Amino acid sequence: MENTDNLKKLTRAEDEVMQILWKLDKGVVKDVIAEMPAPKPAYNTVSTIIRILERKGFVSHKAYGKTYEYFPLITKAEYSNFYLKSFMGSYFGGSFRKLVSFFVNENDIDSGEMQELMNYVKDKDKTPEKGNE
Repeated sequence: MENTDNLKKLTRAEDEVMQILWKLDKGVVKDVIAEMPAPKPAYNTVSTIIRILERKGFVSHKAYGKTYEYFPLITKAEYSNFYLKSFMGSYFGGSFRKLVSFFVNENDIDSGEMQELMNYVKDKDKTPEKGNE
């Protein structure tokens, strides 16, 4: 697992490229472009975004002559966890309770959905974590 302490939030364009790399697991710039919706961005645009992601520590590459194959250095789950913690810190003072309260009050979560969430948490508490078995 990568250290997420030095991660920065992704821009929308960077996130789009990372979503594709996570899906592909690895690929050259043309592979990434092939997965993008029309209108397709220019090759140089995607190449630049990938190099920025590499500088930020999200991506690395393997060289095959002049061709570079790129792959993620951080998993989607690791970034999601980092992003959610950052989001909670910025908007909810780091409090999960405030986050849930916001969604309940602002998004009309009904009691059935809330019960499903509570059951999920109860079931999760009963399941031993990997490495602690």
